[in-house]
Formats: sequence, C-alpha cells, structure tokens
Amino acid sequence: MNHIVIFDIGKTNKKCFVFDEDYRIVWEKSATLPETTDEDGDPCEDIHLLTSWITETFVEVLNDKRFNLRAADATTYGASFVHLDADGKPVTPLYNYLKPFPEDLKMQFFIAYGSEEKLTLETASPCLGNLNSGLQLFWLKHHRPEIFQNIQTSLHLPQYVASLLQKAVYGASHVCSESTSLGCHTMLWDFQKKAYHAWVGAEGIGNKFPPLCTSASKPSRGDKMFIGNGFHDSSAALMPYLSCFKEPFVLISTGTWCISLNPFNNEPLTPEELAQDCLCYLTAEGIPVKAGRYFGGYEHEQAVLKIAGEHGLKVNFIQKNDHPAALNDYAACMRSLVAKQVASTRLAMGNSPIRRIFVDGGFSKNEHYMRGLTAAFPNIEVYAAEVAQATALGAALIGHMFWNTRPKPSRLIALKKYNP
Repeated sequence: MNHIVIFDIGKTNKKCFVFDEDYRIVWEKSATLPETTDEDGDPCEDIHLLTSWITETFVEVLNDKRFNLRAADATTYGASFVHLDADGKPVTPLYNYLKPFPEDLKMQFFIAYGSEEKLTLETASPCLGNLNSGLQLFWLKHHRPEIFQNIQTSLHLPQYVASLLQKAVYGASHVCSESTSLGCHTMLWDFQKKAYHAWVGAEGIGNKFPPLCTSASKPSRGDKMFIGNGFHDSSAALMPYLSCFKEPFVLISTGTWCISLNPFNNEPLTPEELAQDCLCYLTAEGIPVKAGRYFGGYEHEQAVLKIAGEHGLKVNFIQKNDHPAALNDYAACMRSLVAKQVASTRLAMGNSPIRRIFVDGGFSKNEHYMRGLTAAFPNIEVYAAEVAQATALGAALIGHMFWNTRPKPSRLIALKKYNP
C-alpha cells in the first residue's frame, strides 16, 4: 500500500501525519515549539527551530521501512512569509501576523496606491495590517531597506515548508508562489484581473516572488515521489467536504475564528460585505471562495470567563449543569453569538442555492450553538460534522492522483443532522 506524509503546521501545534490509501492515519508526531522574538522584541515563530523539526521529522519518516512513501505535502497557517537570500537561507525572523503595523505607513500606502475602500475591494482583503502579508513586504522595503535588498525570494510559509521537503528528496527545491496562499487576505492579488495587483509591481515586490503554480501541479524534478507545493490551512480544511459533497453547501469552520466558507458563491465582493469582515479566499485552481468570519471562539472564551467570575464558579460550570443563574446567562450569551454567526454566514451565502450547512470544530459539539443555527436556517439542512485532522486530510486529498491507486473515498466525514 502507498502512503503520503503531511506536515500540518499550526501557530501552536506542529504535526506530521502518514496516511494510507484509505486515508487512515497510520503514524503521527506532534510538537509545541517555543517562540522567539524579532528585532523589535515582538514574539514570533522560531523559523530555525521549525526548520530543524520539519527536516528531522521528515528524515525519520523517510527512513521508516513500514511505509511506501509516494508523496509528501504541507499545510500551514497563512499571512506569514519566509524571506530567503541568494543561498536559500532565511534573512529575517518569521514575523508574527499580529505584530502591530505602523499607522503612518498604512496612510503612506493608501495615499500612493488608492483609497482603502478601492484597494481592499480589488484585493478582496479587509485592511488588517500585518495579516495582509503583502503589507509585510511593504513595511520591510520602507522600514528595513537594507534587509529588503538582501531578499532574493519571498515564500509564504506553506511553500517554504514544501521546499524543505523537496530539498530533502531531490537535493534542491522547486519553489513557487501558490494560489491558496496568495488568496488569503494578502492584499497582493487582484481578484478582478486575476493577477498580482498593480502596486506589487510598482513597489518592485513582484520580483521577489517565484512563478505561480497550483497546489496540484506535479514538480518536474524526477519521479522519486510527488512533493506538493504547500497549501493554506483554511483552504485545506475545505477539501474533504468538496471531495465528498457536490450539492452547494457552506462550511462553518469554528475555532478562535468562525469562518463560513462558500465555494459556490461567485458574486463579486461588495463594499458593504467588506465592511462586515467578508472576504474571498482562492482554491488551488484559483477560484474565489466567498467567506464571512467573526471572532466567535474568542468571544465565547471571554464570555465564559466573565460569567464564571460573576458567579464565583470555575469555567467548567457549563458541564456541571447545577447553577441555573449562570446557565441562563450562558444561554443568553450563546443567543448573541449565534446571531452574529448567522449574520456572518448569510454574507458568505449571498444568493447561492445552499442546501446544507456543515459545522466543524469546537462549536459543532455545542447544543446551544447548533440548535440556534438550525432555528435560524429552517429551510437548510444543518449538520455537525466530524472529520479527523481535516486540514491534513485535505492536503493529502489534493495530490490524490499522484500517489493513491484507489478511488477517493466518499465517506470521510461523520455527520449529525439537527432538526428545526
């Protein structure tokens, strides 16, 4: 039986999985790596420690005789660049996307290239500072020009990790820029022109990027094994659902952020939608995916802490079910959160003929949330969905044709239907 190894790099947990041809996890390893700080003292990923962990773990898997490894790929969090010199070595820290972005530089950017409303609409990216990874390069050019001059190649994190895998197998990397990374609120991609935005060329940033490829492109460097080009994690998490379901659906991926992803909405983004934190992602094929999002998991966490504090309880009071006043406050909190979720999801739905809503992540197990969502969408089937390691699984599915001799399985996701 053939196998694929997937690196799933999150902000907190770094994971590696080996899948067999039935998409069962047959080996896994995880680590939590300590952060470091950048030159300003802001916390950030330790790119050297991360590089070492990935390389050592990959060698461990390659040397494991139990596996017939035919492919490898990576999926990671987005909005993060690794900047390389002429020798392919990182020349900057892996800056944290939560690092404060200078307000004066933001004003300089929009004065030079157009209004905030115009640029955010064209790039389908709300203005989010360093969460717009393109602005990280703008900042480097204007605040760290000596470093900017030393950058030969800028890779989003998924493509950097993929390049490490390619180097381990082939001795060199086939680096590229890739659509799911470019399409995640980077402010680099003009969704109307389907090309880099004009400001990228005007600033001389475009020549830092390698050629564009798709995540399903097979590298031409030999045939030892298929090494993918990396994949943005939000887009990867959508793949198991696209593989299993053909009728129009919305996936609500719940965690710190609750993101409603709709791959069946091809309506252009409007200024009103942008103002309500609606944006677009790109699939591996470069197709826009309309998405609405809100800080639902974070708001829930803060609300539970507040209610527990007000009633002198521990945060697990919800499970104990013996504090009526606190539970009433919690039910009211959940009604408010569900209302925000419904508004966000409606933005992603637009006028598309959605038949189903799938909810994965933490809120899929929250009865208040699921029943509230079901009541709000009485004409749409609402399901709590469960799929083991959806992000890594999605990355494994992308290169299916290059390593797997069996048909894609149609039952990868466990569903629980909620009735109105």
